[in-house]
Order: sequence, then structure tokens, then C-alpha cells
Amino acid sequence: MEHSRNQRLMLLLVKSELHFFFVWFPVKSKPESRGERAASAQISVLESKLACIGSMERSCLFLDQKIASQNFRISDLKSDIENIDTKYDSSSRKLKAVKSEIEEIEEVEKERVKFYELKISEMNEFRECEELKSTFMELPGNNGYMSSSEIAEAKMKRAELLAMKESLTKTLASNHQRRAELQK
Repeated sequence: MEHSRNQRLMLLLVKSELHFFFVWFPVKSKPESRGERAASAQISVLESKLACIGSMERSCLFLDQKIASQNFRISDLKSDIENIDTKYDSSSRKLKAVKSEIEEIEEVEKERVKFYELKISEMNEFRECEELKSTFMELPGNNGYMSSSEIAEAKMKRAELLAMKESLTKTLASNHQRRAELQK
């Protein structure tokens, strides 16, 4: 494009010089001489080249507009890509947060299962103790009464079991509340 612009400027310069020459030295009405015919031929050649250069410049301008339009489309697509990347990053962070919450819930669930297994084993031990106690009561020679040390021990065991029950109730309520919060 730069080459065609330089070429056009050269042709304009030559044309203006020829025009200046013919303005200051007008052609007389006598028959044209050889030099005048050659100058006239040069002018027509220059005019045709000038028209060709104008056509090339219009083509270049059209191509420049097309390139500008494509550059605009490219920048629009880059903007779309950046928006999609931003959405992807946001979704990725949300997914990580949800996975973390799921892991926490799974840990709480594992703790709950362990806790219930522990309580079930304690209940089984308690049943076994009760069975032993009832068996002991059925033994001959026992009046069905227990000694004061056995009573004190049974009361301590009862107090321990009640404390465990209360702790279990609090933990269960806390777990239910935490689960409700996580499900929101």
C-alpha cells in the first residue's frame, strides 16, 4: 500500500508539473508537433496510471476496513473467552467448596457411626451386666438384696450412663443442626 501511495504521489507531481507547463506555455492552435503529441500521450498514460492507482487505493481501503472488522470480531471473541474463563474459575471454586463440605459431612457421618457403635457396645455390656445381676439374684443363698458397696457401684454406673446419655443427646442435636446447615 505504501508503494502505491508513493507511486500515486509521483504521478500527481508529474501531472501537476505538466499542467503547470501547459498553463504557462499554452498549446497554439496550429497543428501539433511531435513533442506536443508525445506530451499528450504521456499525460493520457499518466492519467490511466493515476486511475489504476486510485482503484488500487480503494481496494486497499476496502481491505483495511475488512481487517479492522475482523480485528473487532477477534477482540469480541477474546472478551467472550475471558468471560468464559472467569465463569469457569468461579464454578471451579464453588465445586471445590462443595467437595470440601461433602468431605466434612462424610467425616461427621463416620464419627456418628463410630459413636453409635460405641454406644451399642456399651448398651450390650449393660445388658450383660443386667443379665448377670438377674442371674446373681436367682442364686440360692442370696436374699435378693445387694450389699451397700454393690448399690453404690450400681448408682455410680447409673450416673455414668446418664451422663453419657446426656452427652449423646447433645452431640446428636449438634449433628442434626450441622447437617441442616450444610444442606441449606
